[in-house]
Amino acid sequence: MTWNVNSLKARLPRVEAWIEEVQPDVVCIQETKLAQEKFPTEAFASLGYESAHFGQGQWNGVAIVSKVGLENVMLNFAPTVEQDHEARIISATCGGVRVSSVYVPNGRSLDHDHYQYKLSWMKRLREHLDATCAPSDDVIVAGDFNIAPDDRDVWDVTQFADATHVSEPERDVLRHVCDFGMEDTFRRFHNDAGLFSWWDYRGGSFYKGHGMRIDLLLATTTVAARSTWTTVDRNARKGESPSDHAPVLLKVDAP
Repeated sequence: MTWNVNSLKARLPRVEAWIEEVQPDVVCIQETKLAQEKFPTEAFASLGYESAHFGQGQWNGVAIVSKVGLENVMLNFAPTVEQDHEARIISATCGGVRVSSVYVPNGRSLDHDHYQYKLSWMKRLREHLDATCAPSDDVIVAGDFNIAPDDRDVWDVTQFADATHVSEPERDVLRHVCDFGMEDTFRRFHNDAGLFSWWDYRGGSFYKGHGMRIDLLLATTTVAARSTWTTVDRNARKGESPSDHAPVLLKVDAP
């Protein structure tokens, strides 16, 4: 599963309770907003999970938490790819599957330097895949992509005219990553519009259904073919002090 927790320090009790109840095999976490030494390794260990973290203090931060093994951890992109100056990607092998937890830059606005950084980052993600694995391998790239793949993934696309998350260059670089041999597994099971993973805190967006689907689980063909269901846990977006994202889960049968 993947979950942008929007500060693990603020959300740790909720995350612990959710993991204890659901018992996922692998958890990809984004926006930990923790320094490396502040990551709650012991808290996850007490639940039966190994963990790896790539932290950056009060910003960004990605982690993988696993109870099916955690090997060959890689922080940042592959060494042959231009390294990023922010903590936005971590990879590890979990139960025979190469897993990456990613937090793609937001982009801010189409005329902002951060938008160009976002496009460059996604191109480097494709280079990272080319450098570290093959399309025939078992690979999952999960995380907050800050890109709605198509218009079904936005509550009202007209509200995002000339804005990030839905622009064609962003969708093009996402398709370029998928062209490696990755599938947006959510669409294997759900074709409907209006199924979201993020809702703004403001204006009652969650209860109005004003959201976007920007948290994705991309998988190579061998993994996607063994997947049996996927869902968004909307209940985790409710209650006191939730993240603005909900967890997205994918069930994959063993080979």
